[in-house]
Amino acid sequence: MRFLIVGDIIGNPGRRALKKFLLQEGDSLNYEFLIVNGENSAGGFGITKKVYQSLKQLGVDVITSGNHIWDKKEVFEFIGEVKDLLRPANYPPPTPGLGWNIFDKKGLKVAVINLMGLAFMNPYLENPFLTFDRIWEEVKNRVDIVVVDFHAEATAEKNAFVLYAKGRAKIVFGTHTHIPTADERIIDGETAYITDVGMSGVLNSVIGVDFKRTLPYYLQGIKKKFHPAERDEVVFNALLVDIEETDLKPKEVKRIQRIYPWEELKGIAV
Repeated sequence: MRFLIVGDIIGNPGRRALKKFLLQEGDSLNYEFLIVNGENSAGGFGITKKVYQSLKQLGVDVITSGNHIWDKKEVFEFIGEVKDLLRPANYPPPTPGLGWNIFDKKGLKVAVINLMGLAFMNPYLENPFLTFDRIWEEVKNRVDIVVVDFHAEATAEKNAFVLYAKGRAKIVFGTHTHIPTADERIIDGETAYITDVGMSGVLNSVIGVDFKRTLPYYLQGIKKKFHPAERDEVVFNALLVDIEETDLKPKEVKRIQRIYPWEELKGIAV
């Protein structure tokens, strides 16, 4: 089974780049399972029902998220009703929505788990390593493939997690920093991994945010409202992973990056 995994989608430019890539190259890649991190897909912060539906119309199987999942308050109105928009599973039990779910594809059962790291993040979450252990016990006899989006700031925490989950999770991909890492690999023939997939958003920006909006913070220590950058080159980052269907082990992992001029994207409706 071939998985296409897309890094954090930043607002309208990121959604346009995703659509451009899928229209231009999707068929030739022959992917069978599409995962995107959509926590910044609506206006650069959070996700709305309209944006959720637009991503589903593009054929997205699962939308994962992270610390920005709650930024658009309307998410509370629908996240409990859908099964394919995930929030980090290590939020405490009263939190609405699902942190993981099982999906049927090509006769295989795929568990997608969304976890969030603790370092430099929300200290009130449960331990993601122990949360994974608990979920693993629930799914290990029910699924063929386990995929984890580990949404975290610290690269060390991401690396520690993949080695902890190696062999249990077939794919572990990092999100959150919006900067792609060049360490995609298969660890001991058991788990495909990358520390961070990167983002789908404006390239010459501050991780997708308008540069000028960030200056007061860096020059004066004053944080003003951020807005996603627009009308510039847009980068698209993704990961392609092949899982052998006979032994259910990863056999190939490939990092993808495309850069689109704004002129190529401005006519794309999303």
